[in-house]
Amino acid sequence: MSFVSMNGGCIEVIVGSMFSGKSEELIRRMRRAEIARQRVQVFKPLIDKRYSEDHIVSHSDLRMKSETVEKADEILEKVDPRTEVVGIDEAQFFDATIVAVCNRLADMGKRVIVAGLDKDYLGKPFEPMPELLAIAEYITKSMAICVICGAPANYTQRLVQNEERVLVGASGVYEARCRRHFDPTLSVPGLSKR
Repeated sequence: MSFVSMNGGCIEVIVGSMFSGKSEELIRRMRRAEIARQRVQVFKPLIDKRYSEDHIVSHSDLRMKSETVEKADEILEKVDPRTEVVGIDEAQFFDATIVAVCNRLADMGKRVIVAGLDKDYLGKPFEPMPELLAIAEYITKSMAICVICGAPANYTQRLVQNEERVLVGASGVYEARCRRHFDPTLSVPGLSKR
């Protein structure tokens, strides 16, 4: 599979549930770009301080130096004109502007690799990821392992009761579940099972 369009720019999106290896795959692709002697920059949202403030970190503790931004527009301001590959982790934490930012970077001839959750804790599409999937040239859907039965897991089960859509956390707050064992009613008081 080729990852370069006619002008050199393209968008690759890596999606899936938590614990499915999205950040790990983003780091792998960015490291391969470095091996190919391409100039890379990696960004993550300021809100994600789970493991590090200046690195993207996978749940398996793979790390890569990154820059934090509060808003997606800041990525355009911080990207060096010589950068060839731009990585963006946890894209679901940005607003819809991230779509225009990724398009602009790809139009500038950059390879843009974006990772994020495709569904929220209720199992609903997690904007802006559906829009990113629609404009991407390449899409990778990662699956985790259901902690209940070991089947492929496509859902993120929130283990604490909290109705906020964005609740940054990892193990102890979330776990991967298959369709059969995913139950959004565990997270929201009064919500009936789907």
